Amino acid sequence: MEEEKSEIVDSSDPGQFFHSMQKRRLGSSELELTTIGIGTWAIGGGDWAFGWGDQDEREAIVGIRKGVELGVNWIDTAAIYGDGASEVLVGKALREIPESERPLVATKCGRIMQEDGTVLGRLKSESVVAECEASLRRLGVDCIDLYQIHWPDPDGDIEEAWTAIAELKKAGKIREIGVSNHGVEQMERLQPIHPVASLQPPYSMLNREIEEDRLPYCGEKGVGVVCYSPMMKGLLTGAFTRERAQALSDKDHRSRDPKFTPPQLDLNLEVVETIRPIAEGAGRPMAQLPLAWVLRRREVTSAIVGVRKPSQIEQTAGGGDWILTEEELEVIEEALRIRQEKLVALGDTSQGWV
Repeated sequence: MEEEKSEIVDSSDPGQFFHSMQKRRLGSSELELTTIGIGTWAIGGGDWAFGWGDQDEREAIVGIRKGVELGVNWIDTAAIYGDGASEVLVGKALREIPESERPLVATKCGRIMQEDGTVLGRLKSESVVAECEASLRRLGVDCIDLYQIHWPDPDGDIEEAWTAIAELKKAGKIREIGVSNHGVEQMERLQPIHPVASLQPPYSMLNREIEEDRLPYCGEKGVGVVCYSPMMKGLLTGAFTRERAQALSDKDHRSRDPKFTPPQLDLNLEVVETIRPIAEGAGRPMAQLPLAWVLRRREVTSAIVGVRKPSQIEQTAGGGDWILTEEELEVIEEALRIRQEKLVALGDTSQGWV
């Protein structure tokens, strides 16, 4: 079974790589999030177009609980992850955690599972309301802390969906409302209806598109940023190899992602080997380095890390307090510059899938 996992180390001492868990305010909202968030995309299983392969349910629940024990105070999920399967597991985990220790929960709407496992975008008001009610039931909560439009698809309906979500907030079913995978122009269209609390985009060393426009915009407008795939679906953890990429299951969507096949795969792994000494020199797992890198930007509130089992969060939780030096950042920048030059020389400048 393939999964986004961190470097294999002795985890007999779960706190060996853990430092103090930092918090940052989510933009202008009332929420304060730890700089590391628990991601649950992968625990939705493999029976849909963007699945990650089969998942052991108990391992997922124990992984979530371990993250909370280590101080992570929020979980990110979505209705589409396994057609509700991820939310169900999050709900089971929440019921096993004492109420006083329960983390904040963020989830999303606007993606509908088809019978063949493909995904359809739907943002009509009645659909958004029905999705919210279904998420509340699966999660076993009375109020969702952060509710987001998953994708602006179809684009023409984002205002209708946003209006419905604002009404759900007014009704007390949602605390804060945000968007995922939206551009600046789309957020600008929504702001007059209700302020956008947060944006959830993909952001990593290997996908820096948001640095051009969305990060500056969010910083200026007080929109929080919670980035997903900061470890580029496992590529930047230090544990990924060419052999693992070749062995990915057909149920794992990464087997169809250009970043996981040559020539991009080889160049991405070269980056990891070039910057690995930074982690070794700091006495930290390689998996913490890409987290520290995205969190170097003050616009970023939190980095979401996939948790399929407890050993993963044991290694990544400490990445939220690591402040990289200018020299370390320069080494990373040079490695990324060389990668980009080689991609251009190969005629391959695509970003690949998020």
